[in-house]
This record gives sequence, structure tokens and C-alpha cells, in this order.
Amino acid sequence: MISTNVIRSFLIATILWSGCQSASDRSNVTQQEESQEMDSYNKGSFGYDLAFLKKKDSLVVLQNTQGDGKVVVSPKYQAKVFTSTAEGEEGLSFGWINYDAFDKQDEHMNAYGGEDRLWLGPEGGKFSLFFQPGTTMEFENWYTPPAIDAEEWTLHSATAKQANLSKELEITNYTGTRLQIRLKRQIAILENDEIEKALDIDLDGQVKTVGFRTVNTLMNNGEQAWDKQTGAPCLWSLDMFTPSPETVIIVPYHENRSGKVATTDYFGEIPEDRITYRNGTLLFKADGKSRGKLGIPPNRVKPVAGSYAADTKVLTITLFDVDPKATYLNQEWTPTKDPFTGDAMNAYNDGPLADGSQMGPFYEIESVSPAAFLKPREEMVHHHSVFHFVGDENVLDKICQQVLGASLDEVVLK
Repeated sequence: MISTNVIRSFLIATILWSGCQSASDRSNVTQQEESQEMDSYNKGSFGYDLAFLKKKDSLVVLQNTQGDGKVVVSPKYQAKVFTSTAEGEEGLSFGWINYDAFDKQDEHMNAYGGEDRLWLGPEGGKFSLFFQPGTTMEFENWYTPPAIDAEEWTLHSATAKQANLSKELEITNYTGTRLQIRLKRQIAILENDEIEKALDIDLDGQVKTVGFRTVNTLMNNGEQAWDKQTGAPCLWSLDMFTPSPETVIIVPYHENRSGKVATTDYFGEIPEDRITYRNGTLLFKADGKSRGKLGIPPNRVKPVAGSYAADTKVLTITLFDVDPKATYLNQEWTPTKDPFTGDAMNAYNDGPLADGSQMGPFYEIESVSPAAFLKPREEMVHHHSVFHFVGDENVLDKICQQVLGASLDEVVLK
């Protein structure tokens, strides 16, 4: 005769096995549905990227009233805006996503991509946050702080229009100062009338658009003030976009102010055929085929930059805070240069390394806040917005002239 305990154990095991089977079956069904959803869209479309990202995180998808403008926010992946679209699921996905970087960890940087991510600076220099005190500033010793690289952020609230997230961290800078930081990030999709107001333009029905605004807040969460002796961090917004053969980055600048217009030798001097200066506008080829980076100082840069892809007819505009009288941090990988002379805006074009390998291709438009010289519990805010326009070239040309100060014919690099 079988004992009651054996029967009870058998029944419990059967129930648990059935539950596991059901959970496994549900998981398999979900994975199949997600794979089918990806297969129903072309790679490069918003629908394809949304289906891919759904497998990685519980996303927040913001949507404008028209319904075609959408923005993907990820709490798990450091409050990134991964991508957006102006034409619904079938439309172009504007953010660059590195599909191969997911489900594994890189000790230096997890390059997931993302149309708008928030980092902290300075990357290099006397007060670097990426190098431990006393180490040589070379790649083997370079590590992205986990809070902006691999750790999940807290999602406090989310609606169809806006998401609010935060993260607390402690980090030691290159000088040895322990920084206690609280970061907050508000991401909101903009309606067409808000886009018109922000850029002082009139939208035409012949173009589709999507825009979003990020409000990024850095708080001194410790008991020590940050000054020029301790060092101070800064906020750093980086936008990663998909390049094309005819994409050109457009950076308006003040012509009549003193000092150099741009630093163009971060990774070796940018070749002359890939960069030019025309009537207060810097043009930088962004085809993802030649690695180069430039930076514009705060007294020269205007609070706007963008790009135009003549082959895909996509006009992108970024709008950000600039304070020409503030102190910006030097982010170069050397502790010997003046740490308080840095860029307010940067642009990067990806390309093959010497060994032929390449992370992308992608290109970046970046903005940086001044140094956060804050007393305990004080805050600094940095605004950074992104807008995309697709459609009739005549309308795009008008927007480009009004906002970036150049016509589409003028922003061509062959």
C-alpha cells in the first residue's frame, strides 16, 4: 500500500511540473509571437525595433495625439530613449540599436545604442569618472560607470505622453573625491504645436514629424560641496542615429566670436573632404565609414544642431542648453590639460578601427552641461530635445533654413 505522504508528494510534484510546463509553454508562445511580430516588419522600421526591444524590457511607449509619432523609453536600459518614429510601426526607426550587444556584458561599455542616452562626464581629465585614481588613461583602464551603463533605473510614473525615472549612485573621480549623485530624467513626447513653438516654425501637412524633450537633473546627494578642488561632474546627452551614404551633420556656430571654432582631432584629424565651414555652419559627413569626432566650445556653439540625409529625406534637429559664460569640462583622456576648458557640443561619426572591426555604423550628436559646482542637495538641470521630419523636400528645406540657417542644397558633402 502506498503511503499518504508518497501520494501527497506525488501530487505536489505533478502540480509543480504542470505549472512549470504551463509557464514554459506560455514563454514559448510569447517568444514565438514576438518573433512573428519582428518578421512582419522590415529591418530598419520602428515596428521591427519595437518588437525586438519588447523581448528585452517592459518598455514605455509614448505616443502623440496624431498616433503616428512614437517614442520608446527603457527603464531597464538606463532610461534610454531607444528609438522613435514619425510614421507609426511601418515608418523609419530613427535610433541606432546594436542588436548584438544584448544578453551579454562588456566590462568597459555595454554599447546597446539608443537615440538619446544620458551619461555623466567628464570622461577623461583630472576629474574623470571613467578612470580610477592613479591609472593610466588608456582603454584597458577605461570603465563606464555602471549606473549609466548596465544598471536599471527606477520608473516613478508613466503616461502615454511622459515618463519620469531616477537613479542614485556613488562614484570616485580621478582625484579621489567620492561623489554621491541622484539623477532624474523626465522624457516627454511633443505634440505638433509644441514642436512649432519650440523651433519657431510652421509645420506643413506634407511632412510627418516626431519630437521629444528630456529634462535631465543632477543633484549633489552627499554632504560635501563640489568645487574646483574636489572636481564636479556634468550631464551629457548623446544621440545615436543610423547613418546613410548622404547624411551630413549640421552645426551652426557664432562666426564673429574669438577662439577656434572646433576641435577636430579627437581620433586623429578629420580629413578635409569630410568636414567644411560655410557661412557660420560646420558640415561633417556622417556616413558611418570614417571614425572622427569634433567638439565646439560654449562661446562658439549655438543651442541647436542637426543632420540631413538627402538619400532618405530625413531632417533631424537637436535643441539643447548652452551657457557661453559657464565652465565646461575637458573630457580628453589626459590629466595634464586644463580640466575647466571643454566643449558644449560634440559630433561623432563611426568607422572601422585599425584592425577592421567596427561597433556600428552610427553617428552621434551630443550636448553637455556646464560643470555642476553644487552644494549638498543643490540641483543642475540640462534640457535636450530631438526632432525628426520626413516628407516633402521643399518643406524640409524651409525648416532647415529657419532653424539651422542653411538650405538643403548647402548642406551637401560629396
